[in-house]
Amino acid sequence: MLRIAVPNKGSLSETAAEMLAEAGYSGRKDSRKLVHADVKNDVEFFYLRPRDIATYVGSGALDVGITGRDLLLDSGSDAHEITHLDFADSTFRFAAPADGDISEIEHLAGKRVATSYPTLVDGFLRQRGVEAHTVKLDGAVESAVQLGVADAVADVVSTGATLKAAGLEIFGPVILESTAVLIGAPTKHEGIERLIRRLRGVLVARKFVIMDYDLPAAQLEAAIAVAGGIESPTVSPLRDEDWVAVRVMVPSDDANTIMDRLYELGARAILVTAIHAARL
Repeated sequence: MLRIAVPNKGSLSETAAEMLAEAGYSGRKDSRKLVHADVKNDVEFFYLRPRDIATYVGSGALDVGITGRDLLLDSGSDAHEITHLDFADSTFRFAAPADGDISEIEHLAGKRVATSYPTLVDGFLRQRGVEAHTVKLDGAVESAVQLGVADAVADVVSTGATLKAAGLEIFGPVILESTAVLIGAPTKHEGIERLIRRLRGVLVARKFVIMDYDLPAAQLEAAIAVAGGIESPTVSPLRDEDWVAVRVMVPSDDANTIMDRLYELGARAILVTAIHAARL
């Protein structure tokens, strides 16, 4: 069986479970259950703390896992990133008191930096020749400066409102753009490729829709220029020889714009259908 590590809680957990379900796998019914065997698909799921997943996978105890890129890099494990999964995006930045003397990364030399990701931050600073002391905290690092534990922080930033409320201002380069990733053990399991295909199929199904429409045959090349599909559109003759039926995959975010352009070309009966699963 392919042994898969899945986050048991936190921001990664729910979306990871949904993605695996869309990929055709059965998950646990009881949130207290730590191991679930999906015999039909020849996989076994282990529900672990997101921060521990890279360690288990890197040791070879488990074959693959879903975790954050930030957690993978901070773990120092031998696990490697296989593919991104397009959810749980986050940005890591430095921040310091807005009225203080730290406004560039070089100003961190000899200073204390509070973070939940000391390995990641240490490595980032060393690459730039900056020697600072990292203070490891499990959360709420924005309070560290006010409480006198640190001179600056390195933390996840979305709008920056939380840091601003704590009197902190973002500075310096981006430490890391993180996202959820599928990671693998040093030794590759033969069942991994099927999992990868299924998960990538879910990503395709989420990003694309099927568009069907009728079109004057004379406008076919112009319509293909608007929406060419993954390989090429499927074109079928209609009873009226002057018209054709076209089926094509298009990015879901662009669907309405594409419909407008096709309508202007003379397309009619334009229908959009969601994709539930895909293999490319």
